[in-house]
Amino acid sequence: MRIYVVDAFTDRPFAGNPAGVCLLPAGEWPQDGWMQQVAAELNHSETAFALPRPGAGEAGWAIRWFTPLAETNLCGHATLATAHVLRTERGHIGTVRFSSRHSGALLAHTDAEGTITLDFPAAPGSRTPVPEGLAEALGTTPAATFRTGALGDLLTVLPDEDAVRAVVPDLDAVAALTRREKRRGVIVTAPAWADRTYDFVSRFFSPAEGIPEDPVTGSAHTALAPYWSERLGRDGLTGLQASVRGGLVRTAVRGDRVHLTGNAVTVLDGTLHT
Repeated sequence: MRIYVVDAFTDRPFAGNPAGVCLLPAGEWPQDGWMQQVAAELNHSETAFALPRPGAGEAGWAIRWFTPLAETNLCGHATLATAHVLRTERGHIGTVRFSSRHSGALLAHTDAEGTITLDFPAAPGSRTPVPEGLAEALGTTPAATFRTGALGDLLTVLPDEDAVRAVVPDLDAVAALTRREKRRGVIVTAPAWADRTYDFVSRFFSPAEGIPEDPVTGSAHTALAPYWSERLGRDGLTGLQASVRGGLVRTAVRGDRVHLTGNAVTVLDGTLHT
C-alpha cells in the first residue's frame, strides 16, 4: 500500500502543514487501532485515510483523520492533501466528494494547475465568557472568546498581530483547559498589520490531541472565515497562520459553507509494509 506525505497550504516543500495520506483499497475500513498506529508512526498533526465508495468512481471517497493520539472529526489540510494525491497519482481533476463520519459531505475541487478549493461547513462562533485560566495558559489577555459549535474549538481574539505572534503558551495548561471545556483546541487570532497581503493572522494549539502547535489548520478557518468576514465586511479574505512553517489560506463564506483555497506539494511517497 502506498503512503504519502504532503505539505498542504503551500506551493513549496517544507512549508505549510505536512499530512500523511493513505489511499485504501476498496472494501471495509481497516481496524481503528491500525490506522491510529500508522498516524502515530508518521507523527504528523493528521493522517488522512481515504476509502473508495462503491459505485461513486474516482469522485467519491469516504475519509477519516487521525492525529498521533486520536481520531478527529474534521481536518482541512489533510483533506486538501488527499485531493492533491488524487490529482497527482490518479489524474483526477475536478470535484471529489468526501463523506465524513461527523462533518457530513465535504467537497474538494482541483483545477488543472493544482489549486484546490475545499467546500466545508461553516462553524460560526457564539460569544462566551473568557474561560478561567485561559489568559494564564496563553500568557496574554484575550479581547473576546467564542465557542465554535461542532468544530469544538475555542476561538480567542487578541488585540493585534504582534500579540498573536508573541504567544508562548503553557501547553500543559492549554491541554488541561481544553479537556475541562471539552474543546479540541484553542485558536488565537487578530487582524493583520496594515498594508499586508493577508487580512488576519491565527495560530492553533491542540496539545491534548497530540498537536502542540499546528502549522496550518484548515478546519480552524471554517470558524475564522465567518468571524473575520463579518468583522471586516468582505466575503473573500486571506488568512496567514503565523506558525514557524506558516501558510496562507484563502477563504470565502458562501452561506452556511466556507471555501478554503490553497496548494500542496508531495514531499515523500513510499510503501507501507504492514
